[in-house]
Amino acid sequence: METRVAVIGIIVENPDAVEALNGLLHDYSAYIIGRMGLPYRKKNINVISVVVDAPQDVISALSGKIGNLQGVSAKAAYSNVITHA
Repeated sequence: METRVAVIGIIVENPDAVEALNGLLHDYSAYIIGRMGLPYRKKNINVISVVVDAPQDVISALSGKIGNLQGVSAKAAYSNVITHA
């Protein structure tokens, strides 16, 4: 199995989506290295970065599921370092 390190940038515009977002992150917690969230009160949004070490398809699945939440945007940026487990 090959894994990559990636960061998933998340912008939450809908506070009602936070519970579902946290549920998804919990489901993928085995792959999460760390996360950082910053509330931007002036714009009433939250900006979250999640760093993962996972197979490409797992990263894509998580990013896609997050992006499908109402009022949530997500994009993944991948490292070029591939680890063979």
